[in-house]
Amino acid sequence: MKENSNLEAKEQSSWKKIRSIIRWSPFVQVFKKNRYPWIQLAGHQGNFQAGEAGSVLKKLDVREQKCFKEVMEDILRPYVPEYRGDVERSGEMYLQLQDLLCEFDSPCVMDIKMGVRTYLEEELSKARKKPSLRKDMYQKMIEVDPNAPTEEENQQQAITKPRYMQWRDEMSSSVDLAFRIEGIKKSDGASSKDFKKTKGRDKVLETLKSFIGENPEVINKYIQRLRAIRITQESSDFFKRHEVIGSSLLFVHDIAGNANVWIIDFGKTEPIPDGKCIDHRTEWVEGNHEDGYLTGLDNLISVLEEIQGLS
Repeated sequence: MKENSNLEAKEQSSWKKIRSIIRWSPFVQVFKKNRYPWIQLAGHQGNFQAGEAGSVLKKLDVREQKCFKEVMEDILRPYVPEYRGDVERSGEMYLQLQDLLCEFDSPCVMDIKMGVRTYLEEELSKARKKPSLRKDMYQKMIEVDPNAPTEEENQQQAITKPRYMQWRDEMSSSVDLAFRIEGIKKSDGASSKDFKKTKGRDKVLETLKSFIGENPEVINKYIQRLRAIRITQESSDFFKRHEVIGSSLLFVHDIAGNANVWIIDFGKTEPIPDGKCIDHRTEWVEGNHEDGYLTGLDNLISVLEEIQGLS
């Protein structure tokens, strides 16, 4: 009985830490009363469920499952959420993953999407072969920039998916810096996903500086961790043989100075055809499968080092 009580207390403590966390990140979820409405707002709702203490459940995607299995055998393993197998819940299959926030107290969280593009070459090719006009994507475009559509697109009130995907990356810092800020949550509960037009290096720097705050220990740990991720990716067999698209770096720190970064999201990570390798820095030309991931990481580290020098 005592062991059960301790376990229940530990579980309640774990859930208490994440109740007030922002809802947009794959590993940052919402807990309300006893109905467990775990929602991810930066992707597809319903993809996540509460797991056992220390774990979260993410709806199983075969491509992502395959990646996690391979990464668990690769030198990148320390830098991704631990994959703990698959579980069934209400007839759905889920990946059981490490809860990255359970060791932090009132954490600040940031999601940075890496690479010069957020669409696979395969997606672009398929969309071109069977082009279809999307009214929903037109609406998304004009909500951000009413002047973005062409005269023809305004007449149709619709755009193609390739057009939307390329525009989305060009308007952010993805194309110029090979990374973009997706969302930020501060320890006081303030959160924002309004970074669609955060494009220039100076704007990105100010945003990152605001997120990190005044604690030099935090930025030192972030830079150290990112350098370790970079040198590991440069040597990783998995990394050099995959087109890594739509993957993010999840930054987490708290008031005590604890800080860490993880590589998350492998739903659009694909093996390079014919067993070829890429270096993730060569400029992307359609057909070479380069994604600019390491270019983005180089730029991100450079910006953080500049912030470090200002403190």
